[in-house]
Amino acid sequence: MKVLVLTGPESSGKSWLANELQQHFGGIVVGEYVRHFIDSQQRDTCYADISTIAKGQLAWEDTARAERPQLLILDTNLLSNILWSRELFGDCPEWIEPALLEREYHLHLLLDPRGVEWVSDGQRCQPELEQRLAFHHACSGWLTTHGQPMVEISGTWGERQAKVIALVENWLTDTE
Repeated sequence: MKVLVLTGPESSGKSWLANELQQHFGGIVVGEYVRHFIDSQQRDTCYADISTIAKGQLAWEDTARAERPQLLILDTNLLSNILWSRELFGDCPEWIEPALLEREYHLHLLLDPRGVEWVSDGQRCQPELEQRLAFHHACSGWLTTHGQPMVEISGTWGERQAKVIALVENWLTDTE
């Protein structure tokens, strides 16, 4: 099983690319638990929700891992929980980063917010490119610091799609 994580700021194409990859290569896509949480609670999150959201994300991931697909595509992982918790609340529950580090992720595709427009969807809160670039930088810094395999993806929607399909095709071929 190969585990691929799409990461980066909001409105940079993670969910769309996850679905494109699944259509092209098969596998299982794990979505963002926080979206489900917000939809079900019908309110903004607070710091007390962070552990619940992170545990929900892990449960979704673990359910998919248990199916042992050839390709597991994660629309997000706990890195987003960590960075958003710090961004919104200035803190993050201590257990989350060690939980993230104990898991194996084979490749992270870090999506650059430049080159594509921000799209409001009722849950997103960083319409300014500067904010999304700061989040992108935080993702890159964390992945680099922790030696996580990463490829940065940029360009227009069409360029991203072509790059990601080609990259994942080569990655799957090289690692089989």
